[in-house]
Amino acid sequence: MTDDGTGLLTIGELARATGLTVRTIRYWSDEGVLPPVARSAGGYRLYDAESAARLELIRTLRELGLGLDDVRRILAGETTVAQVAAAHVSALDAQIRSLKVTRAVLSTVARRGSTAEEMTLMNKLARLSAAERKRIVEEFVEEMFQGLDTADPVVLERMRNTAADLPDNPTPEQVDAWVELAEMLHDPRFRAEMRAVAEFNAADRGYETPAGASLWFARRLIQLAASARERGIAPESPEAGEVLRDLLGDADREAVLERMESASNDRLARYRELLGVLKGTPVPPHREEFAWVVAALRARAGS
Repeated sequence: MTDDGTGLLTIGELARATGLTVRTIRYWSDEGVLPPVARSAGGYRLYDAESAARLELIRTLRELGLGLDDVRRILAGETTVAQVAAAHVSALDAQIRSLKVTRAVLSTVARRGSTAEEMTLMNKLARLSAAERKRIVEEFVEEMFQGLDTADPVVLERMRNTAADLPDNPTPEQVDAWVELAEMLHDPRFRAEMRAVAEFNAADRGYETPAGASLWFARRLIQLAASARERGIAPESPEAGEVLRDLLGDADREAVLERMESASNDRLARYRELLGVLKGTPVPPHREEFAWVVAALRARAGS
């Protein structure tokens, strides 16, 4: 404290009182957020008790990550701490989401042993906007069903509204799932496979077939095949033929087999798994149930 009876503090004394460095205090003073209240005869900056309290506020705001512009506006009374805090929370949320994306991309690169080109593509896919992600899904669905007048409208609408998007606060697993899914949706081979599935489903539907019948068929297949597997019924056994009759009735079994073989490969199962991860409600792909029915149909093909 100066010995002139004013009770003012030099910058060194203020530093010792607050635990901050002289360099930091001088910088904040130069930036206008902590102006000195006076100057000594030798031109040195002097501060009072209010300056010390102001300094504590500045330090707190800076430790919370606020920039000097925001600090200056608060100290000038142009805004409140609460208003700046709310804006800063939003900015931090965006930064956290970005960091999660960065972590997920780097984790995937490390796990896959990706090249620089693959890493660049993954990063680009992961950082697409919500509108861009929606457009990718919509284009994929339109290509699948284009020209198929008898396509199941329930399935079509469900595909259009597929939750193939990242939630507001995605987990690394969800970011990873989106990147893998986006790569699949861009893959011409996968798009052709999905188109074939849509064509077979459309060909199996007449104009009098109830909407959503294909959804019902999938649920019924899973139930019957799961029950058959639990009872130890082999696909080639006579008992399996009874299960097929319950499932298919008088339908053309070779046509059903052809359709199922196009729709039950591992890539399509993986597609369903990825959608489940993005929704936050993992969906079992039921590979075993579909494989059991395919094997049962193959065992009777041509008979």
